[in-house]
Amino acid sequence: MTKRSDAITKGFERTPHRALLKGTGVPQKEMDKPFIGIATSFTDLIPGHTGMRDLERFIEKGVHTGGGYAFFFGIPGVCDGIAMGHKGMHYSLPTRELIADMVESVAEAHRLDGLVLLTNCDKITPGMLMAAARLDIPCIVVTAGPMLTGNGREGRRFSFVSDTFEAMAKYKAGVIDEKELMVCEDMACPTAGSCQGLFTANTMAILTETLGMSLVRCGTALAVSSLKRRIAFASGERIVQLVRDGITPRQIMTKAAFENAIRVDVALGGSSNTVLHLLSIAREAGVELPLSEFDRLSRTTPQLASMNPGGKHFMEDLDGAGGVPGVLYQLRDLINDNPTLTGPTIKEIVASIASVDEEVIRPLSNPYRQEGGIAILSGNLAPEGAVVKQSGVSEAMMVFEGTARCFDSEEGAMAALMGGKVQPGDVVVIRYEGPKGGPGMREMLAPTATLMGLGLGDSVALITDGRFSGGTRGPCIGHISPEAAEGGPIALVRDGDRIRLDIPQRRLELLVDDAELARRQAEWSAPEPKIKTGWLARYAKVVTSAHTGAVCKA
Repeated sequence: MTKRSDAITKGFERTPHRALLKGTGVPQKEMDKPFIGIATSFTDLIPGHTGMRDLERFIEKGVHTGGGYAFFFGIPGVCDGIAMGHKGMHYSLPTRELIADMVESVAEAHRLDGLVLLTNCDKITPGMLMAAARLDIPCIVVTAGPMLTGNGREGRRFSFVSDTFEAMAKYKAGVIDEKELMVCEDMACPTAGSCQGLFTANTMAILTETLGMSLVRCGTALAVSSLKRRIAFASGERIVQLVRDGITPRQIMTKAAFENAIRVDVALGGSSNTVLHLLSIAREAGVELPLSEFDRLSRTTPQLASMNPGGKHFMEDLDGAGGVPGVLYQLRDLINDNPTLTGPTIKEIVASIASVDEEVIRPLSNPYRQEGGIAILSGNLAPEGAVVKQSGVSEAMMVFEGTARCFDSEEGAMAALMGGKVQPGDVVVIRYEGPKGGPGMREMLAPTATLMGLGLGDSVALITDGRFSGGTRGPCIGHISPEAAEGGPIALVRDGDRIRLDIPQRRLELLVDDAELARRQAEWSAPEPKIKTGWLARYAKVVTSAHTGAVCKA
């Protein structure tokens, strides 16, 4: 078998290369085996990644059992929850591009034959998948798994978003006292793993399995489970066989696979951030995936689950109910057949399902909603589109008209919210937070959670050219394109303007006449960049709009 690694192991002219490999401890007899890189995003900065040292061991055991030779290399991670609400969040989305570039760089520089991508949290998983699609060498993804919920009295279950961000606002409003706030803080993150609800990390893990890029059950198996260890071991074994068989990501991540991923996403009511990430991964895979596909598939895919943060079930419930195969089983009449890295095709996996807990994953005949969880809006305020997680919006707010309250930063909006200056009937407008204007398109869980914690979720809407956490719920519309920094209509909104939201009709309208908007456009000028030095200043010059996935131009 001809291998990529032959370029550093074969021939007398590679004597220096082999000497360096032996310097790392590689025995001569191992030189002919497939060289497998294990890209690990272990860090003790992130709960979702603290358990990866254990999984690394099992992946390595699997690689060597399968007949390969394993090499570890590190990939950085940012915890969105810790980075949120300050300068750190500017860096979160841009790290997706850095991660993809780093995986590409190491794999190409060292001519690795295959990769196991050990990941978990929000930008790290899509960055790894972007690299896999770009390299198109054998790859398999191991997502480290979700954490357990915290257990309280009388069956109460604690989770990160509702018991920290929303609890903070409840404390401010006097709904809970300081003692209860501290209980929430102590119980919200009881184990290693990604946050317990269907936030971005867990949604991306589920979609990775749906795309066929990780083994069955990997997307939902808990971080603290022995099942996750076994999946890690089997993934290490499997990557060696993928190298021998020449199976690469672009053979798996087809248009049919992306359509399946979107259907599973909207059927579960997953994070709105998956729109950005699936668009960027598809681009690297050479798959045409317009933003409109999300809305087309959401309109024809009922919502089958009620998942936290907008619903009652957590990842541990979904895993016990059947995980991704259980969701695919309930969607069997809508999904495409497609190959997977596991071996069986999607339809073959579905055919192997014996039962599904229909309390957690409902059948198509008994959905929670007739449409899926994500809607794509357009209108004169969002000519190139906007995204809303409609599964987290109450029926009362599906159609809403209110008065604009404009802020040119997240901090300004938070100060107004915490200061009691946002009233029922308002539409909070947060702009200059897009990919370029932020820069980095900050995730804004704090203002959206504050709206809910203050009891304004059924009387105030929020719109932004930024984005939200997967934990966001309520009438919050993000990804407005073009963004304000590009002169998009959101830059022209003024305090007192009327804004109309109509999710069923997919409309977002600024109720100002065209002549007035043209006058405002003529007066508008681009503001000074918020950050003028370092990596983010470079990022702002090359990043594209949200409706294209916020990718960097070549």
